[in-house]
Amino acid sequence: MPRLILVNKPYGCVCQFSPSGERPTLAGLLDLPGVYPAGRLDTDSEGLLVLTDDGRLQARIADPRHKLEKGYWAQVEGTPDPAALERLREGVDLGEFTTRPARVAAIGEPPGLWPRDPPIRFRRAIPTAWLDLRIREGRNRQVRRMTARVGLPTLRLVRYRIGPWTLDGLAPGQWREVPPVL
Repeated sequence: MPRLILVNKPYGCVCQFSPSGERPTLAGLLDLPGVYPAGRLDTDSEGLLVLTDDGRLQARIADPRHKLEKGYWAQVEGTPDPAALERLREGVDLGEFTTRPARVAAIGEPPGLWPRDPPIRFRRAIPTAWLDLRIREGRNRQVRRMTARVGLPTLRLVRYRIGPWTLDGLAPGQWREVPPVL
């Protein structure tokens, strides 16, 4: 039976097990030979990462053709207006491709969210807001590029859901094994 591991990847951790200069890697969080990330999170993003030892399951989770929804909390610079939110919902032209439509809502700070280490830079004169974004792709830095394109640069990005799996009960750096249901 395939193994499926949920990890809450901390800010600054690289999504690989091999050494990466001075940056921490997944090897510092868990010692489980034979499991690999199904998708990635940038070093400056946090949150849910799914690991598995099954290549077919890894492809079903990571490949955009399977349209597995991924949920993100994005703290953005500025105050989102209805036009910006609508642009995100319709799909955003990022130059080399246009994103698929996203589900997006302005929200308050997510309850139970841990402080980021190091904290984001606070600027008294510039407001911030939180968005709940749900996409069915996951291209390189996609959420950050989408929000920047509509005038809301991302300051903090936390993936909280991949398909049926969530961060619930996992502090940064913690992991748990779950049944491989998909």
